[in-house]
Amino acid sequence: MITDIKQRALHRSKILQGQFKGLEKMIAEEEYCMDILTQSLAIQKSLGSLNKLILENHLKTHVAEKFASGTDNDSRSAIEELLNLYELNNIRSK
Repeated sequence: MITDIKQRALHRSKILQGQFKGLEKMIAEEEYCMDILTQSLAIQKSLGSLNKLILENHLKTHVAEKFASGTDNDSRSAIEELLNLYELNNIRSK
């Protein structure tokens, strides 16, 4: 993993842990529903940021290596992998 991206991803992960603990506490204490939803949406946004970092790393390393290999099989594999991720993201968004 690219060092800078790894550090940023770990930092984002720690933020997410704190946000999630806060969400659990809010639920346990039966706080106002809109406040709980706001916290939940903030977590989802943070997860999106983490996903973007991981995708950036994957594109800059694994996908770049597959295309640089020059083989059609590796290139097709990289494209299929990204299309599957795109499909998974679109299914989850609905």
